[in-house]
Amino acid sequence: MSRLTELQERRAHECRLTADRALESIDAAEAFARDRGLLTRAADSALPSFFEACHEDPYAPGSGGFGQWPATKWPWFGELAKRPGLRLVKVHNGKHLLVTDAVARLLDPVCRSELERMAGADSDWALVLGHLAAAGPSEPADLQRELGLKPKDLKRIRLPLERCGAVVSRSVVHATTDGGHRHTSELARWDQVFPAQPDNPDALEDLLVASVRAAVVAPERELPRWFSWRWLMSRGDTSPDLVPGLVQKGRLERPEPGWVAAP
Repeated sequence: MSRLTELQERRAHECRLTADRALESIDAAEAFARDRGLLTRAADSALPSFFEACHEDPYAPGSGGFGQWPATKWPWFGELAKRPGLRLVKVHNGKHLLVTDAVARLLDPVCRSELERMAGADSDWALVLGHLAAAGPSEPADLQRELGLKPKDLKRIRLPLERCGAVVSRSVVHATTDGGHRHTSELARWDQVFPAQPDNPDALEDLLVASVRAAVVAPERELPRWFSWRWLMSRGDTSPDLVPGLVQKGRLERPEPGWVAAP
């Protein structure tokens, strides 16, 4: 058996890619998240996927979008983010990524750097970040009212902020006077929800290695597209780009050309 085949078989087991490994409870899903360190919602790369591990028929067969989500297990992904030591971020190119606190510690230096960059920009990003710094975590309706923004304007501003990790959001449910409930969200700066970590100049490298380890084995071409900060993956003309550099350092290995794993 080749090294790549061995890794792919281990990936199928550890990432729960076969029906006999389907997640059958939210507690099992939590254990899966903690074991892998990070989970995408839907399958869109070699990163481990929550929906893929559910092995459940879609909510609305034959339709697209949300209709393809697992029929009964889809709410677990958001519910897991309410459990201690797990949180949702959108640094996977604007898509939700469930991460453990251990992985969040690797995200921290990059997210803080992006927060500083975007807060210092001469743009609406700085307006929203400055307001959050002064007022604390806020719901969209409050930001719209206090900053004079239309819903579509706030959406345009918050998307890049969340995508780069400068801002994170969480779901909020309010009871209504008629006995029902209303769903909204709360936006916060990264530095309002996660404590500062010791300086780690290799945080992005550590994050990529941890992500490859979560996937077990992955196509090398995918790695620069896993996270929003693609400009950080290139080191210029004087040194190799980040992923080849990790291979040169021995932090990643190539079991076969075009594939990487964490030794």
